[in-house]
Amino acid sequence: MHGGRQMSLATQSQHDHLELTRKCLRENFLADSRPWIIAYSGGKDSTLVLQLVYELLQSLPESQRKPVHVLSSDTRVEAPNIKDYVENSLRSIGEHARFSGLDLVTHLIRPEAAEGFWVNLIGKGYPPPTRWFRWCTTRMKIRPVTKVIEEICGKSGSAILLLGTRYAESASRGRAMDARKSNDRGLNPHHEIPNALVLSPISHWNTDQVWEYLFMNNPPPWGGSHDFMLDLYRQANGGECPVVTDLNTPSCGGSRFGCWTCTVVKADKSMQGFIETGDEWMRPLNDFRNWLKEMREDENNRQRFRRDGRPGIGPFTSEARKNILDKLLELEKSVGIRLIDDEELRCIQSIWDEEFDLMKSALKLSAKNGRFPNRMVGGHYA
Repeated sequence: MHGGRQMSLATQSQHDHLELTRKCLRENFLADSRPWIIAYSGGKDSTLVLQLVYELLQSLPESQRKPVHVLSSDTRVEAPNIKDYVENSLRSIGEHARFSGLDLVTHLIRPEAAEGFWVNLIGKGYPPPTRWFRWCTTRMKIRPVTKVIEEICGKSGSAILLLGTRYAESASRGRAMDARKSNDRGLNPHHEIPNALVLSPISHWNTDQVWEYLFMNNPPPWGGSHDFMLDLYRQANGGECPVVTDLNTPSCGGSRFGCWTCTVVKADKSMQGFIETGDEWMRPLNDFRNWLKEMREDENNRQRFRRDGRPGIGPFTSEARKNILDKLLELEKSVGIRLIDDEELRCIQSIWDEEFDLMKSALKLSAKNGRFPNRMVGGHYA
């Protein structure tokens, strides 16, 4: 059957949507011992799912509780204001859960440096992603998140992944959700992660219902406030970039919170919204992102062979890569925010060493801009 319990939500009075969802969550939670995994992006839909599950945990006696994992993805190039918000939220959630004796653990998942945006773009010379060559999603989101989910499933045998997907988000999202076969508990198999089942508990909520709940239930049970998130939406006038667990989940849209470097979209409407509503400090980030698109389209910046040796428009030339790194480090100084890690700088230099560089150019450019990724302090890189 299609939709299972979830389909029944559409036939009920809209006034019942909250109680129906709470009932669905409670029955599924108590039905077996599988741990739950909540995909949390910091956006409105995933926040709603997390808050409903957190309230459920608080309502249950200790004997009926089981492990809950909250997963967030940090691609290493998240918009700085979103990154700070998600990290602070995860910290508050984890601390409150420990203080309250809840079996809930938070995970901030990052790709390995070698899989990150800057190492692939500046180190290997990959052009900024397009809709036709979206090399970033698998490396920066799917693989790191899948690895953690598989580890959780490996320890327990199986797990249930909770997503904040909703039919009202888009027609394409609704069709994709309808295509998945669910059992009578509203669970459907994850088509890329064995032993993981998926539950979409707010699939039939409309956007107004989501906002109403968040406004009426602010602050959340773990403390803090939804105010900053609500302000972010007002500023960005956009949606959220979800925690991506498969290639069927769109990683970007015309308006979204996500990577500040994203060149898949024509214009970063969320970034523009932030700038227009007072975050002028983000303008250099947006200018750099637009400049990367221009660099990609200028064939003079590209090699005449692809990385596999075939003829065709290939990766950035060595000079273009040096130019991008230099401008990135200058940008970092101007905005006063760390934009590339020392580990990534060392990876870039390692790749350049193998491909074209005898002068340690990445390290020299770093030093020119006040970064010293190879400096050792107390047995560790500074």
